[in-house]
Amino acid sequence: MRAVRIDVWSDVVCPWCYIGKRRLESALARFEHADEVELRWHSFQLDPSHPAGLREPTTAMLERKMGAGPEQIREMQQRVTDLAAAEGLTYDLERAISVNTLDAHRLLHLADRQGLGDAAHERLLAAHLCEGATVDDLDTLVRLGVELGLDEAETRAALAGDAYADEVAADIAEARRIGVSGVPFFVLEGKYGVSGAQPVDTFLHALRTAHANPA
Repeated sequence: MRAVRIDVWSDVVCPWCYIGKRRLESALARFEHADEVELRWHSFQLDPSHPAGLREPTTAMLERKMGAGPEQIREMQQRVTDLAAAEGLTYDLERAISVNTLDAHRLLHLADRQGLGDAAHERLLAAHLCEGATVDDLDTLVRLGVELGLDEAETRAALAGDAYADEVAADIAEARRIGVSGVPFFVLEGKYGVSGAQPVDTFLHALRTAHANPA
């Protein structure tokens, strides 16, 4: 029997999502019923209006959108980088490239169909936030999929078309329905929400509460 179902909405270009993933994993390492947890990942786009094909350094995008200077953005990114380092993550946000993430999410759904949803989220978050990979590039996404164990021809064919676009849209619609406006967002047992990259103890308390009061 499963102990707790966790639904997670996340975007692969979200630095807080990777931090939140690590903190949840740390909480699960302390959770008495971790081996019975069912974890489901869902797509969310921080900026669905980002034009397809537009590749822009994230620092430049933030300067433009926030109306902030380069030094202010560097300081903000350094704070996030330091928090990530505390979770064992090595961010390189100055190399990050902002893109439309629809195709990346389609790859995630393909991987999830083969039982690789968690591994795929891990790989794409690292690719964007730590390696400066361009995660809307077809060849890059195919390479990442093959690294995960996906078939190269199947992956390329899926991404060259519109496979799994409906699944991505359904995830986003569900997020909108339950009031999710930012990520990461975690829902335990369909009724306990945890918004943001909360401290490990907060996740652990939510896990124990959900386990004691299942859906």
